[in-house]
Amino acid sequence: MLFEEINNSIELLKDVQISTDRKADLQPFINYIQSKVSESKNVNLNFICTHNSRRSHLSQIWAQTAANYYGIKNVFCYSGGTEATAMFPMVGKTLESQGFQISKLSHEENPVYSIKFGKNAHPIIGFSKKYDDEFNPKSEFAALMTCSHADENCPFIIGCESRIPVRYNDPKAFDNTPQQAEKYLERSKEIASEMLFVFSQIKK
Repeated sequence: MLFEEINNSIELLKDVQISTDRKADLQPFINYIQSKVSESKNVNLNFICTHNSRRSHLSQIWAQTAANYYGIKNVFCYSGGTEATAMFPMVGKTLESQGFQISKLSHEENPVYSIKFGKNAHPIIGFSKKYDDEFNPKSEFAALMTCSHADENCPFIIGCESRIPVRYNDPKAFDNTPQQAEKYLERSKEIASEMLFVFSQIKK
């Protein structure tokens, strides 16, 4: 199902060691998915960050890919922010370097992207939006808070069943520096390894 290059990336990432403390942070996320899978219900996941431009997109895309890799069905991943901006171009470039096929479907200030992880896989639709945008689920979803700012400044997510912090450091800190590409790839790999760990724990 997956493109060969992504599959190769995953083979390297799925054995990355995750600390005991971080595994404890991720356990509520695992529990939420498992509860839905055990009840044969859809797993709706909304990854939320302030601008829906970097970490929330990386999390959405890698979670959907990890679910596919481990054969966990009826998983639907979304992302949103406390405000809409645009998916930062370096996110797309980083994912392309890991094997994803990305097409720009529109060319306004906030473009819409098709992101594919396999030849016959349904593409992930990526664009920046508020977490409660019409595109996203309105109920029966988990809100995964990928940044501290959104977590602290968005005390109530309407419609979510579970609110789970999975915070990541912002690669934006390295924009316009010689380390930019390296640090975006580092963050993408970190998020990927954790999403792979989460879905590897799910019993079908």
